[in-house]
Amino acid sequence: MFDPVGSKGPVFNAMRDYQTSALNWGANLTLKAYTSEAVVLADFNAGKCDAMGVTGTRVRPYNQFTASIEALGGITDYQQLESLIGMLASEKAAPYMRQDDYEVAGIMPGGAVYVYVRDKRINSVAAAAGKRIATLDYDKPSLKVVEHIGATMVPSTVATFAPRFNNGDVDIAYAPAIAYQPFEMYKGLGDSGGIYRFSLAQMNFQLVIYASRFPADFAQRSREYAFTHFDKALQHIRQAESDIPQGYWLDLPEQMELDYREMLRQIRLTLTTDGVYDPRMMKLMFRLRCHADPGHYECAEKREG
Repeated sequence: MFDPVGSKGPVFNAMRDYQTSALNWGANLTLKAYTSEAVVLADFNAGKCDAMGVTGTRVRPYNQFTASIEALGGITDYQQLESLIGMLASEKAAPYMRQDDYEVAGIMPGGAVYVYVRDKRINSVAAAAGKRIATLDYDKPSLKVVEHIGATMVPSTVATFAPRFNNGDVDIAYAPAIAYQPFEMYKGLGDSGGIYRFSLAQMNFQLVIYASRFPADFAQRSREYAFTHFDKALQHIRQAESDIPQGYWLDLPEQMELDYREMLRQIRLTLTTDGVYDPRMMKLMFRLRCHADPGHYECAEKREG
């Protein structure tokens, strides 16, 4: 299991109850905490582990469909995310959960991804041009955003993005609220920084298994279990968001927010055409967005993406 905090972190602790429940599904699990996602992937690929828990972005080689949940601007609120994960936990969605011998056996929310700036004067795409952004260099969508706004990409990992932000090596970083306290991001925000209350994407954690190593109905029961714990995970996320001092939160003007939504949509369409995002997931999220806001222009024009 990847948990940036390690064996005392919230993700790993949540897996202890899961471990007990898994006995009822015919699997006796031994848990191991990793603070490096790269090492998790290496051990899983080498067959040293039967299952791994990683962030959704890392799942792309194993299941492009579920990895696309983190599509830029694809899901705009937690209610849509809950509906989506609920659909994916149903038996009807089971065929989409498996790709070769890899199967996604659970999806949990990690929180909306927000933009952190060291200086509140970085208040627009124009102001971000030329600024240094801590960027997950293995994530093509992130690279696309940096390229689109004309910023400077500083290659980073989950382990290094916060230190670079806190030390002033970068001007901008992006992360969910659950990263604020454990990564001490208040050090980088200081007195002049802020966090834009604008969701770039929805981070999530996914459990990927070698299907052939588990009982036939294990993955389905696991997905259903994970969904029943969605509310508990969301409470933790909302608490993390409310624990951030209100003075750090910045709201975008309405028109600017609409412009940024359109920017993300254009990037999303390009990445779908390029084969990064799964078009089936894009259609599913399009329907969820339009159910929530049927009057939005993309719904009226049926411009899926």
